Amino acid sequence: MEVLFVRHGQPEWERGGLAVDNPPLTALGRRQAVALADQLADVEIDEILVSPLVRAQQTAAPLLERLGRDAATLPWLAEIGSPRWDGTPTEVVERIFREEWTRPLEDLWDGLPGGESFRDFHSRVIGGLDAMLDEAGATRISDAPPLWKLHHPARRILVVAHAGTNATALGHLLGIPPVPWEWERFVSFHASVSVVRPLEISGGHSFSLFRFSDVDHLPPEMRTR
Repeated sequence: MEVLFVRHGQPEWERGGLAVDNPPLTALGRRQAVALADQLADVEIDEILVSPLVRAQQTAAPLLERLGRDAATLPWLAEIGSPRWDGTPTEVVERIFREEWTRPLEDLWDGLPGGESFRDFHSRVIGGLDAMLDEAGATRISDAPPLWKLHHPARRILVVAHAGTNATALGHLLGIPPVPWEWERFVSFHASVSVVRPLEISGGHSFSLFRFSDVDHLPPEMRTR
């Protein structure tokens, strides 16, 4: 079972110096989404899963249109829930994020005040991922190291989501213990593609990171993070 994790295109986090909640893509982000569709249009994909947030939906749209297909929108793929920023000056938001990294480690697990805790976020993503794998015919046979029995190892699933969501899922599949800064540990570019593939071993399958944050489909001037 191959899983392609796509990060959304560049979002419009700021408008007129004010923060935007659940932002759409920028003009560049829309071009990135079209280039992504060009790259993936000829890839055989069995299932497409998309985060409900606008930036992920708009990233998936050109590919879905090209393929003439629908995608499953799954709430568990949404990025970690932030406090309500809409209309807040961007310099205030940036200051809050800078100060966040100075907090004690234990406090980082609680997330930003008013937002989703990383504990809850991690549980949400991993719970959804495990359910997805189970529905796709992957039976967990070992936790340490993580091994699955894949009943359909040739199946290919495309996930269009976010830096934090994808990083948390990758860590789980690779057996890496979580930290409350997953999106900074696995730094991916906008509209990039990361691929995990199954490795048959010891009567089961392990997931191998075959490609990470691939942006070869984007010219250098369109690569952002």
